[in-house]
Amino acid sequence: MAQVDPVNQYDFVIIGAGTAGEAAAYEARRRGASVAIIDRELFGGSCPFWACMPSKTLLHAAGIHVVGGDYSWRRASARRDYMINREGRDWPNDEGHVHGLEAAGTEVIRGEARIVAPRIVRVALADGGEREVEGRFLIVAVGTNSTVPHLPGLDKVKPWTNREATSTRTLPESIVILGGGPTGVEMAQVFARYDVPVTLVQAEDRLNHRDHPRSSDALARALTADGVDLRFGVRAERVEPGVGRDGAHRIRLTDGSTADGHEVLLAIGRTAPLDGLGLDTIGVELRDGRVDPDECLRIADDTFLIGDPAGPEMHTHLAHYQGEIAVRITLGEDVQPDFRAIPRATYTDPETAGVGLRLEQALEQVIDAFEKTTDLATSAKGDVAESFGHTTIVVDRASRTLVGAFIAGPGASEAIHLAVLAVKTRTPIDVLADTITAFPTTTRVMGGLFVEAARELNS
Repeated sequence: MAQVDPVNQYDFVIIGAGTAGEAAAYEARRRGASVAIIDRELFGGSCPFWACMPSKTLLHAAGIHVVGGDYSWRRASARRDYMINREGRDWPNDEGHVHGLEAAGTEVIRGEARIVAPRIVRVALADGGEREVEGRFLIVAVGTNSTVPHLPGLDKVKPWTNREATSTRTLPESIVILGGGPTGVEMAQVFARYDVPVTLVQAEDRLNHRDHPRSSDALARALTADGVDLRFGVRAERVEPGVGRDGAHRIRLTDGSTADGHEVLLAIGRTAPLDGLGLDTIGVELRDGRVDPDECLRIADDTFLIGDPAGPEMHTHLAHYQGEIAVRITLGEDVQPDFRAIPRATYTDPETAGVGLRLEQALEQVIDAFEKTTDLATSAKGDVAESFGHTTIVVDRASRTLVGAFIAGPGASEAIHLAVLAVKTRTPIDVLADTITAFPTTTRVMGGLFVEAARELNS
């Protein structure tokens, strides 16, 4: 039996060193608390190595390439490797994250963590042996992995997840993407702009179905122009390995049609690795592999869940926010998370972004809301950028405040933050209408809607 080292005690033991875990560790150390942080894989998590940074780097390269710029796939791949610290190696180097945590005074532990009793975590160390650590508070920040569906034949084709898609050094001959959310649409545009035949299969009737329908329409228009074959309202039924043209895999779909691709990318959702973590030892019962934290992110006494598994949405910026606020709560601040104004963005060309409630969601919550929208193509910004899209706002008549905003167009991911602040602070529409925005920008287009909304309210 492996020798178990003596228990070490800390103020915080954090399981998972992705964005949420790192944010919690740094915040705790800033406040003088002792911290041990554990991860079985890469410190830094998915965002810098397999998700946000490589995908946006490749989107940038593809955007230059598609208009005739000097950005070959070889150059794009090399730039991506540089961004994820993978130059000259197959596995990224996470030493920068480790050194940063250690410099802040955090103890870094590589290994597989399992809760074995309240406040006690046992770690199967990566270099062998075991170790137990005790935390006055436990923070679970294990992130999520790509969901792998139970699909006949899928195990015979070595499907891609976001990891393979964002890190491949060789363009696929063709690819079928299952799922039309942010990962699916972003990687579809990357590969299509490098002349890879792409088929995107989406079970819903539109892309990014939780976004505004006008944003979904803009995404569909953009991907179709790039040559992506979009299939809506259908699901994959089974995979037939290598039976397609030139040895491509054939995906049988629920409407009787097929889609062929030499690679199959899974982008249908994310699953939290909470099973086997030992949460049952502290009285936490998983339901369908999930657990819902309370309004302060607590799942048991002195135990908190942050990042993707905590919800209500999955974003790097939300994970960072939760990491910091969980520490503030544990150390006695009278605060709790405010999720009313979570920005969402997809970094395609054109970008899409949103915050708050769509009109139908507001009405479902019995808010007396109305919507104002503008076709971005008819605006000054649309003219100068030769772009299309929309800006849409949702306004609460009773409170005279903004409850939602949605944009598709150039700079959407930046422009949305005026609306994020307005929803967060319940800024009156009259104040927003009286706010000067620079011309010609996407924010200026949204500012025009604030003026229109104020006139309607004041009429």
